[in-house]
Amino acid sequence: MPLRIGVIGVGYLGRHHARIYSELEGVSLAAVADADQSRGKEIAEQYGCKYFPSYPELLPLCDAVSIVTPTTTHHAVAIECLAAGKDVLVEKPITVTIEEADDLIEEAKKRARILQVGHLERYNPGLLAAAGMIQKPHFVESERISPFLGRGTDVDVTLDLMIHDIDIVLSIIQSEPVEIRAIGERVLTDKVDVAKAWIEFENGCKALITASRLAQEKLRRLRVFQRDSFVSVDYQNHEVRRYYKEGSGIACDVANPEKKEPLKEELKDFVQCVRTRSRPKVSGVEARDALRIALRITEMVDVR
Repeated sequence: MPLRIGVIGVGYLGRHHARIYSELEGVSLAAVADADQSRGKEIAEQYGCKYFPSYPELLPLCDAVSIVTPTTTHHAVAIECLAAGKDVLVEKPITVTIEEADDLIEEAKKRARILQVGHLERYNPGLLAAAGMIQKPHFVESERISPFLGRGTDVDVTLDLMIHDIDIVLSIIQSEPVEIRAIGERVLTDKVDVAKAWIEFENGCKALITASRLAQEKLRRLRVFQRDSFVSVDYQNHEVRRYYKEGSGIACDVANPEKKEPLKEELKDFVQCVRTRSRPKVSGVEARDALRIALRITEMVDVR
């Protein structure tokens, strides 16, 4: 019997959730919900499913849902879906506050439901290829900059972009942060549009994370420095370079893993977690930990 999945919110990203679910084997895209009726009906017709203007109406038709609505609505929508006994994938960031995140984690636990959060860079082929090259990092540097697109501006850039790299850094370093320093500015919106954070961890590792939505061009890069080598990941081109000492110079190995759509890999993993009742790679707990640091960075920028 196919797994019946609904998509709540079919805007810029949600329509891709609908597309991918409609293509996955053993999955039935049961319905989509969106307050914009023309958009919702268009997506429903395109992918052969039902449309509802209000998300509670699609819940009886679904075993699981993707929530791809504005961040400020994540808690209200997800808590109702979990309470209705549905497994949930909610886009990042999990919620606006730690209290809301804790509420979702507790509800999912109480209902024995899957709660996965859409940190899709965890499924980037470049990052996955680099994992075997990373051993004991001493310093991690990440940059995530984008042109101003006018979307995602309901939250600070720390929650829109930087939180991706906070989650990745936490997964790589696997230690508790002990000190955070940050700077940033509001420029084109009433939210923080550019930010830079320095984080020191209990195990001695350090990280420098930069995020901006004011750049001329898009850049997504991660560099991990460790004893005798450093690894550079280009998220956009799915390319990994490992630099290491050879004789009196530096040599470089280049890896170009098979290009795959990270969102498709993420949704396939969600389906697998639902079927096997397995813990997601990014559960509510990991998402809350990233959110906590992102909010702390935002607070430090605000008090300047």
